Amino acid sequence: MTNRTISAYIITFLVAFGSTASAMAFVQTPNQGDPLLTLGGKPVAKDELIYLLSKGNKSEPGTPGMSRDEYEENLDLFINYKLKVREAEARGLDQTEEFTREFDSFRENLKAPFLIRNSLEEGELRKAYSRMQEIIRASHILLQFPPNAKKEDSLIVLRMALKIEDEIKNGGSINELALKYSDDPSAQVNEGDLGYFTALQMVQPFEDAAFSLQPGQVSDPVLTNFGYHIINVKDRQPNPGQVRVSHILVRIDENAENGEDLAKRKVADIYTEIQKENTIWEDIVKNYSEDPSSSQKGGILPWFSVGSMIPQFEMAAFSLTELGEVSPPIRTKYGYHILRLEDKKPVESFESMEESIRSRILRDSRSTMIQSQVMAIQKSRYNFDENEQNVAKLRTELSSTSKNDVAQVVADKDLASDQIFSLQGKSFIAQDLVDYMNEQEIRIQTNDGVFDAWYERFAASVLNEAEEADLEANNKEYQMLLKEYRDGILLFSLMNEEVWQKGLMDSIAQKAYFQNNIGNYQWEERVNAYIVKVLDMTQLDAARQLLQGKSLSDELISTFESSYESINPLAYQTEAGTIEYAEHPVLSKADMDSNYQEIEANGHLHIVILGEKTSAGPKEFEETRGLVIRDYQEYLDKSLVESLRKKYPIKINPKAKEETFIALNQ
Repeated sequence: MTNRTISAYIITFLVAFGSTASAMAFVQTPNQGDPLLTLGGKPVAKDELIYLLSKGNKSEPGTPGMSRDEYEENLDLFINYKLKVREAEARGLDQTEEFTREFDSFRENLKAPFLIRNSLEEGELRKAYSRMQEIIRASHILLQFPPNAKKEDSLIVLRMALKIEDEIKNGGSINELALKYSDDPSAQVNEGDLGYFTALQMVQPFEDAAFSLQPGQVSDPVLTNFGYHIINVKDRQPNPGQVRVSHILVRIDENAENGEDLAKRKVADIYTEIQKENTIWEDIVKNYSEDPSSSQKGGILPWFSVGSMIPQFEMAAFSLTELGEVSPPIRTKYGYHILRLEDKKPVESFESMEESIRSRILRDSRSTMIQSQVMAIQKSRYNFDENEQNVAKLRTELSSTSKNDVAQVVADKDLASDQIFSLQGKSFIAQDLVDYMNEQEIRIQTNDGVFDAWYERFAASVLNEAEEADLEANNKEYQMLLKEYRDGILLFSLMNEEVWQKGLMDSIAQKAYFQNNIGNYQWEERVNAYIVKVLDMTQLDAARQLLQGKSLSDELISTFESSYESINPLAYQTEAGTIEYAEHPVLSKADMDSNYQEIEANGHLHIVILGEKTSAGPKEFEETRGLVIRDYQEYLDKSLVESLRKKYPIKINPKAKEETFIALNQ
């Protein structure tokens, strides 16, 4: 039983009273006052029906609410649905391994949108996309820490960064100072100029600082994993989106004494050739470009955005405005290029970029930041209280201990019962951490001691469990969604067992149902006919010559169709077979006593050849087996509901019923 199948069935079944999501897990909803109804003594809360119906009733303001008749119909469907769930529970279908497996697989997906982490991730996604609407050009100076730097070394680097910041703010050139001071190797080539970039193309602290500055402003020292940066924003512009260009590359022979001049002369000659009338760009590329990956494809390069290519190439590409426009030669570290603009497109919508942005955020330092924020909120919300003294003692004792030896050290040092923190009044001890470590089969690579890495992971696990428990106990929307899909899985299981598979596989029962309901499977009067719709009226005479005066036969049909299919296949449309003619759009106009006719219908002329007529009568089982199976399954479903209504007496609370109707129409 696949998740896709479950979800598809639940949507199909529940859409009758407004539900549109996929199956999940279950928690007991709190008491909602007087129940709407009881099924065999088991109460069903009115909020459950209100929730399901409201999900599909997002009408525009001012439109009429649900009528009494609609309400009664939906209530009846709801009762049938809950009866099936009640029966599935009675059969123990909620206790099976398969059911538990479905719960586990769905629960993770369902809870995600309700968790603290999701709202923080959503905030970062929106912030990143908002920043993507701009591009920034900045220069920077990087001051790195020496290897194995101590605190005093970091302070020396910071003081140097502050000194350089003052120089820039007092009129010094950041680009000249980058040549003198920057530890970024590329500064010797670009003088600290990073070109244009947008969100998610720099490490987060650098990006945050850059996007907080206006053109001309200089940052305070910005700390990243690379060291301290001084950032000077030169320009901010709307993001031009993506561009696609083709190019011609002329490489510079570094080993030749005059390699630069030769390359410059060659690219100038190519550029002159391109300006000539009737020059074919693709031929020039094929003959002269020295980029083996693109020269045989017209020089076409993949789509790219700002910050994806080297600055000189990128700036030339984005400066082109008209499709087909060709740039003057530009120089990069690869040689000389001539670019032609092939296409442009704006920044994509948030919806189309959402998953890509999410993936990039979760791969960089933002993921760690989000996790830290999640834990901070959880600790505050669930009264996390760390025993700092015991945690410090464990850190000291386990600082150089491997994971495999932690349990032994904790036992030998008599630390197992030491409290490490409490959460919502519950105490967690060192032995809890040891047990958690023993359960985990992963290895953690860390520069910190083994204790810090595992303690952080254990605390996060306990906090996550507390958040999920809180969600299930106190979030009504989540509770309802869980219950909806818990019941949906049970519904699917029962229906699959009692209706779908039985109706599909029991051929003896199918035939018995067919015989008992033979009156529903009758042919109307039929005629063997060949109908030719004339689409090209210039071919009418040709069709007449082949068909008029002939008796209907397979040979006639074959001869006619082979005559036009190879010459003019669009001249006609044909239909052949034994057809019920009373409601047919063409045959209903035909004279059943005339073998050849020409009939106007729906704006086209039709040539009709009639053969043997067949009287009305019963169909053979195989002729209508698909329809029989569908009808038999509907019969099984109806019979199941009738039996359940007898098995589980239904008592409706009139007051709660009326309150539900009023709530749905507010």
